[in-house]
Amino acid sequence: MRQFRRRKGPLTKISFLTVSSAAAILATAFAASAPVRAADDATIQKWIAEFQPSTLSKEDQKKELEWFAKAAEPFKGMEINVVSETITTHEYESQTLAKAFTELTGIKLKHDIIQEGDVVEKLQTQMQSGKNVYDGWINDSDLIGTHFRYGQTIVLSDYMTGEGKDVTDPMLDVNDFIGKSFTTAPDGKLYQLPDQQFANLYWFRYDWFTNPDYKAKFKAKYGYDLGVPVNWSAYEDIAEFFTNDIKEINGVKVYGHMDYGKKDPSLGWRFTDAWLSMAGNGDKGIPNGLPVDEWGIRMEGCRPVGSSVERGGDTNGPAAVYSITKYLEWLKKYAPPQAQGMTFSEAGPVPAQGNIAQQMFWYTAFTADMVKPGIAVMNADGTPKWRMAPSPHGAYWKEGMKLGYQDAGSVTLLKSTPADRRKAAWLYLQFIISKTVSLKKSHVGLTFIRESDIWDKSFTERAPKLGGLIEFYRSPARVQWTPTGNNVPDYPKLAQLWWQNIGDASSGSKTPQAAMDALAAAQDSVMERLEKSGVQGKCGPKLNKKESAEYWFAKAEKDGTIAPQRKLANEKPKGETVDYDTLIKSWPASPPKRASLQ
Repeated sequence: MRQFRRRKGPLTKISFLTVSSAAAILATAFAASAPVRAADDATIQKWIAEFQPSTLSKEDQKKELEWFAKAAEPFKGMEINVVSETITTHEYESQTLAKAFTELTGIKLKHDIIQEGDVVEKLQTQMQSGKNVYDGWINDSDLIGTHFRYGQTIVLSDYMTGEGKDVTDPMLDVNDFIGKSFTTAPDGKLYQLPDQQFANLYWFRYDWFTNPDYKAKFKAKYGYDLGVPVNWSAYEDIAEFFTNDIKEINGVKVYGHMDYGKKDPSLGWRFTDAWLSMAGNGDKGIPNGLPVDEWGIRMEGCRPVGSSVERGGDTNGPAAVYSITKYLEWLKKYAPPQAQGMTFSEAGPVPAQGNIAQQMFWYTAFTADMVKPGIAVMNADGTPKWRMAPSPHGAYWKEGMKLGYQDAGSVTLLKSTPADRRKAAWLYLQFIISKTVSLKKSHVGLTFIRESDIWDKSFTERAPKLGGLIEFYRSPARVQWTPTGNNVPDYPKLAQLWWQNIGDASSGSKTPQAAMDALAAAQDSVMERLEKSGVQGKCGPKLNKKESAEYWFAKAEKDGTIAPQRKLANEKPKGETVDYDTLIKSWPASPPKRASLQ
């Protein structure tokens, strides 16, 4: 595999999602020196006290920690290296959980925190060279298609029942993980396990949306209620209303939308993180559309066969072009003028400053910073003036499609790691996602991975101060927010194409259609090279021959699939909204049965 070229500066969404000191970002955190004997009861009790609250009883926590100590005995004294990107959750792991693991097991654990792009680069270095760089990895499940096809990743579902059975936690409870489907490949096997997750949702000023005067004015103008937009038409109407009708609140200029548009690597994930799916690009299917996914890549069996419409893909189809057109229109008309020249890191803090009415593309990893006391969007009693809700969908969207993106940083093992080091790393990776620690970790980072944590009473009590985060994760809507999936055969190679091509549209040097044509062609070119190399074997790309767009439109209609769709005669149907409080009350008040977990 060709490595990512090293870039200067923080270029990934993850590295911007928390405000960390330079030392926390650039330095590594590591565990204390290993004890010379197994953890005694006092050590276990000390860490049980740290790991409160927990979904386990203290007796069961003790049982699980004793298992880790015993299972680690053959590896005591080893020095193990693990890496992840920088967010609050991983900082807690590197600073607290790594120390706990060392004290409990005698394995010296060094957990590095580096930029996400560097994680990918080092991962590719190990996969390319076969030399062990890290013993364990926490990298995005967006790479599931990459891991599956290159055959250099340990298949966890096989490992846990085979070679790694003696070091697999009997209390791990794999079916409790809400993102298990994200890390399952087309062969039905589990390649990774989620360590943290966060979604990309709709954010809005609840206090403004419930203002009687604003509600009356909106209803008089648009003929429907001001509320959470169900479709993009309503989002656009609301953006227009606050920007050009309300204009000012308490003497401050307000805007109906926030985004960013600078041609910069951060523009890439603005779109790979499922913007096209929100518009209605691709096919039905959870976690990702089949045969065409939200990147517009068609897959037949396990083989990607094309990205462009002429090969049966949808990257440059009408739905994709519509998504880019609306992005540019709203950025120009309804966002602060400086937003067009901003990067992700510059745009992220703006809603907290108090003059933005709504934002469709908002990461829940911002929650912790958005609930800080004293900021403009918080009430004096500690409750937020804002809420988060499911994202509205575009005119091409159909029921059964995914509706947004969810990041899932996931634990991963590579075959090139020596067997004993892999086992020791697997113990640590299980420890940081174990039931003993996961609820406390969820409270620290607000990045949920377990159903049992989401429904814990401690989050029922905390929910009113988190602006809808808990309600969303408990809702049936949650399953429609998913990471990049199996159709993408080489995430690093393809993802870097997006910001370069869509950046041409955001800068005005190309039309949305021309930009997406170029992106589709570039993706096809990468897949063609992978096909010729044969490096991905029987599930590598095998491109369809080129046909007319009409051929593929007709085929989708004949087959009963969706993508690529013909251009709609009307891309702005009537706006539709829902009352936020009514929406919340419609969601279930108790956890689903285990068999239905996603």
